[in-house]
Amino acid sequence: MAPAPVFAALGDETRLRVLARLWEKGPLSITELTDGTRVSRQAITKHLRVLAEAGLVKGARDGRESVWKLERKGVQQARRWLDKVSEEWDGRLERLRAFVED
Repeated sequence: MAPAPVFAALGDETRLRVLARLWEKGPLSITELTDGTRVSRQAITKHLRVLAEAGLVKGARDGRESVWKLERKGVQQARRWLDKVSEEWDGRLERLRAFVED
């Protein structure tokens, strides 16, 4: 899984809210994901497709509805990439601090 599609998917506020709801509540149908929002089922479906292509969610049919769940493996991979970038920046900032102070 490449990081660019993951972070492109995470760059949208609606998709972040969808992920947060799935994280908090577990698997949900599209109807449940749209409850209490002003986002249409069609729009949520499009957002879920982007998240699925990025490996962050997975859908399955349950009768007439699709139920979506968080793909923890994809989220964990994104977290590892963020941790790596954070470590690199920490190292660069430490070298800059040392240079400035010396």
